[in-house]
Amino acid sequence: MILFLLSYLAGALTIVSPCILPVLPFVFARADRPFMRNGFPLLAGMAVTFAGVATLAALGGGWAVRANEVGRWIALAVMAVLGLSLLVPALGDRLMRPFVSMGSWLTDRVETRSGDEGDVRASLLLGVATGLLWAPCAGPILGVILTGAALQGAGVGSTVLLLAYAAGAATSLALALLTGGRVFRAMKGALGAGEWLRRGLGALVLVGVAAIALGLDTGLLTRISAAGTARIEQTLLTSIGRGVPLNRAPEDVSDLPVEGVMPPLSGATTWINSPPLTTGQLRGKVVLVDFWTYSCINCLRSIPYVKAWEEKYREQGLVVIGVHTPEFAFEKSETNVRQNIERLGVNYPVAMDNDFAIWRAFRNNYWPAHYFIDAQGRIRHHHFGEGDYEGSERVIQQLLKEAGAQVEGGTVRVEGAGAAAPADFARIASPETYVGYARAENFRSPGGFARDVVKDYVARPLSLNEWSLAGRWRVTDEHADLRAAGGRVAFRFRARDLHLVMGPGATGASPRFRVRIDGQPPRGDAGADINAEGLGRIESERLYQLVRQSGEVRERVFEIEFLDPGAQVFAFTFG
Repeated sequence: MILFLLSYLAGALTIVSPCILPVLPFVFARADRPFMRNGFPLLAGMAVTFAGVATLAALGGGWAVRANEVGRWIALAVMAVLGLSLLVPALGDRLMRPFVSMGSWLTDRVETRSGDEGDVRASLLLGVATGLLWAPCAGPILGVILTGAALQGAGVGSTVLLLAYAAGAATSLALALLTGGRVFRAMKGALGAGEWLRRGLGALVLVGVAAIALGLDTGLLTRISAAGTARIEQTLLTSIGRGVPLNRAPEDVSDLPVEGVMPPLSGATTWINSPPLTTGQLRGKVVLVDFWTYSCINCLRSIPYVKAWEEKYREQGLVVIGVHTPEFAFEKSETNVRQNIERLGVNYPVAMDNDFAIWRAFRNNYWPAHYFIDAQGRIRHHHFGEGDYEGSERVIQQLLKEAGAQVEGGTVRVEGAGAAAPADFARIASPETYVGYARAENFRSPGGFARDVVKDYVARPLSLNEWSLAGRWRVTDEHADLRAAGGRVAFRFRARDLHLVMGPGATGASPRFRVRIDGQPPRGDAGADINAEGLGRIESERLYQLVRQSGEVRERVFEIEFLDPGAQVFAFTFG
């Protein structure tokens, strides 16, 4: 329910984002007609089409994206015909003749057959076309929805969230449309300016078509945003789980509710540190299931506590099971997972859940996520995100007592080092940022991404939370791949710690890199994976801590220069 409400609110916030501007002319073209017969069906068609296309893109793969691109161009042609017919009626009449099956048919119903009151079906069709054109700012909340859709597999949950997002946008547009309609009717009544308004709307529609065709809806318009909705959405998302734990343990854990039965652990691609375990084998034990992935900074900060709990309560009957569910493709490699399990000192059983089978069985949505299961196989508590470690340990103690174990009081003391050290959440003002174009935000190199092809990128001055590439790179949906030495990545951030998920592009390679902060070696602000001069190597595919500010946390410019080709860069995280 929380994510549903946040999705709706995030959609409503798109009205204040410049990337919604190209859609507005199509919406306001119906502003001078009755809302229920024109504006409402248009917005409904727009919302449903957007949700449907987004669901297909998330679940159906690349073919759905390509199909939507064809649909966008068809819709652009239809809208261009509509705009021309509004702007120059005589020219519109001529242009409509070749578009009998497409633009003429739709425009004829919109402008000729609908009459003064408008036609519901025509407005609905216009909404469908507008939905194909809608390219809202893909902020963090929409990113969570789409990622969840891809991870969870086919289902109505993700579509409902996408509909909530689209409905939020439609609601804010409806309010603007109702207000704009009254203004338009007042102007027509006072000035007799119906023809002038009609031509003006036609010009606005054509401007919107041009903006979308040139990619300005996702490029320039996003860049000119003063604040953008991404920061607002990130604040909303942070408030429910990134840095603030979800579902804290109650003060009194003596009467924990039953949340369900532990689902089977079948579907794991392999097991590490243990043969495959079943729910039957675990009956009579208290079980902690920890969903994690080794490049997730939030997981890395929680693992020291999980390890400490396993060591302290193992003899009393606690079984900890790590479910490693990958976020990036390289985290599906058994070799990589085994190396990082050894590096992190994880000794308890780990199920590699490459196909998200266990993830879906638990209906999970988070990294990290902890599920606490009693000796009867019932889920008694869950916790998402970092934090509330004392509460989680009290839950473990209570479930062990219910199973008849003698449990000593007190809670573990953990001192995480490097990336595993607790984050300074109070001073984080930069969100997790992906480098691959599928989820990238705030990319500022001129010309934007050249998807899946090699391009020479150029750096540019950055505002807070913007980033750029320089040098010869190939950007894929998941990462950027450096093709020539000297390539750089820059990010203007504000946080104590900066981490970067990186890997070598070839087996056995170990690209060198140099980090600078505000153009200088990091010195005392160096992270755990570089020296004071900022020098380091990419030895494997994992998260690297590159900055840990020792003094005042303020806005800084981070830059990493790769001295060798072959580096792959995936995502920034902060702490």
